[in-house]
Amino acid sequence: MKIAFVGKGGSGKTTLSSLFVRHLAAARVPVVAIDADINQHLGAALGLADHADAAPPAMGAQLPLIKDYLRGTNPRITSTDSMIKTTPPGEGSRLLRVGDGNPIFDACARLVRLDDGEVQLMATGPFTESDLGVACYHSKVGAVELCLNHLIDGRHEFIVVDMTAGSDSFASGMFTRFDLTFLVAEPTRKGTAVYRQYKEYARDFGVALRVVGNKVQGPDDLAFLRDEVGDDLLVTVSHSDWVRSMEKGRPPQFELLEETNRQALRTLHEAADAAYETRDWERYTRQMVHFHLKNAESWGNARTGADLAAQVDPAFILDERPVATRQPA
Repeated sequence: MKIAFVGKGGSGKTTLSSLFVRHLAAARVPVVAIDADINQHLGAALGLADHADAAPPAMGAQLPLIKDYLRGTNPRITSTDSMIKTTPPGEGSRLLRVGDGNPIFDACARLVRLDDGEVQLMATGPFTESDLGVACYHSKVGAVELCLNHLIDGRHEFIVVDMTAGSDSFASGMFTRFDLTFLVAEPTRKGTAVYRQYKEYARDFGVALRVVGNKVQGPDDLAFLRDEVGDDLLVTVSHSDWVRSMEKGRPPQFELLEETNRQALRTLHEAADAAYETRDWERYTRQMVHFHLKNAESWGNARTGADLAAQVDPAFILDERPVATRQPA
């Protein structure tokens, strides 16, 4: 299952992402966590030290390796130079699966051992000095989108992505790459405004969206969220002394998280499992192609000097067949 956490900056989406990842790891569910936010805080929320050596290698810096591996022997892709962030897989492409060894995970993932399980952590990477003033952060996130386009995942395998804040996610087609999107909203006008904007943008693409109310302190906050988001409100999370300790770098054992908040995480897990029933690989592949053709026409063809529409394999549907049956020789 591919799960995204989105929300206004400061809403607590990274905190909720990390708690959900900890919950999955404690349940012994295979999980890969990806920090796709411009503010790289997911690693710290999972207990990594703040110094640079502790962070996973930046996916953006490994883009040549990522492209070379995923291209495989796909005859429609003439070179890795012609691959862009939306390039779809086809016959001969290599695909990724949670738990499988491959050069991309080897190069980009760092194993984070938690007190009750473990998780593979990946990150787009921060801006470098050479990026300042000249680069768009979405060029970094493109490595994540390319990997998601080539990922097959089963019901009890999780990819959890901490997305960039606000509606920036709509600058690419990545917002359609998930089985379920959790929007973290505070009980404020600004918090619910991001929800309305996200809901409107996602409406035409069948994006499954549920709201997680955060920093809810009483009945008035709960009533406000219910009035603003209606049936999309899945669960609320209350004040947590455990989270306060975690943010100071001294998290207690995860089993000591307050029971009300542990129950909220179980509700998120149940919602994610239920979303599996509506999974539609044909629509997923169709949307992938849709955004690739849009990007090809608007900038990709000019940048690469190639007709990127030719990369689309019309007979190919991404699905849950084992990777081994698709790997090129």
